Amino acid sequence: MKIIRTVLLFLFSFTFLPPTTSAATVLRLAYAENSQPVKDALRFLGSQIEANTAGEVKVVYFPDGQLGGERELVELTQAGVVDITKVSSGLMESFSPLYGVFSLPYLFANKEEYYRVMDNEKVMGPVYQSTAAQGFVGVGWYDSGARSFYMSKAPVRRIEDLQGKKIRVMQSETAIRTLKLLGASPIAMSQAEVYTSLQQGILDGAENNEFALTIARHGEVAHFYTYDMHTRIPDILLMSSLAVEKLTPGQQKAVDEAVKASIEFEKAAWDAEIEKTKREAVDKFNVEFFDIDKRPFQQAVQPIYAELKNSPQLDALYQTIQAAK
Repeated sequence: MKIIRTVLLFLFSFTFLPPTTSAATVLRLAYAENSQPVKDALRFLGSQIEANTAGEVKVVYFPDGQLGGERELVELTQAGVVDITKVSSGLMESFSPLYGVFSLPYLFANKEEYYRVMDNEKVMGPVYQSTAAQGFVGVGWYDSGARSFYMSKAPVRRIEDLQGKKIRVMQSETAIRTLKLLGASPIAMSQAEVYTSLQQGILDGAENNEFALTIARHGEVAHFYTYDMHTRIPDILLMSSLAVEKLTPGQQKAVDEAVKASIEFEKAAWDAEIEKTKREAVDKFNVEFFDIDKRPFQQAVQPIYAELKNSPQLDALYQTIQAAK
């Protein structure tokens, strides 16, 4: 069925390509549902690619899940049907274990440290290239914020406030282990079920960035948001190996420069949108925001780091990140 779907989507992608000059190389950029800063950054990326190549390379878009969700888009990128896509590094764990490093709790102390590591080509280069044999590589990253706890009945001010609380987490072994070490009862469920589960008391809380409060309207049923920032899971820009091969060296350089410019664009757009989202959460949903001492939380999850020695490749990357910080 996957092969049939891929062939159909391949035909679909060509059927709806807009007319371009015969001399232009066309890159198909597809993405799933995303926040506005990411959508704006992807549009900016396309415009920069076209500008940097003087129109020799054109970018056409298949936005908002037209060609499927993030997993389908990775598969289409592998097949060369999609040339560029953007997916969560959490999903990328199933394609390369190195991406699992970003699920480690409290890996980054702050945003500045996070940016320093993510912009370091010596750190990220091997991660990006780790999927080359599968037909695609990473070419850049976008900020997707920090995941923190938000609760329906009372805020998390101390680690003890998580004891026994039923918290929704992503379907991730590391996320589940993290919540258990913090004393909570993790419940893996789809994002679509969270609102009702919070409303009905099936969940005591969830964890995500601030956009969940407004876009998913979780702020209507969970009014207490605590900045523990346990994970910063970046989005990753992927490019098909076939797409790279059809570009000249000069065009490849132009695309690289466009990616770097779009990363800086997205950082600024993300920060501005987060501030707007926080104001909306306070004004519309009466959400309260709390800062806490993270040290007890960080100490509680140390067994995860002790177990890293069982994964030498991941441990080596973690040590490289520590040095780069």
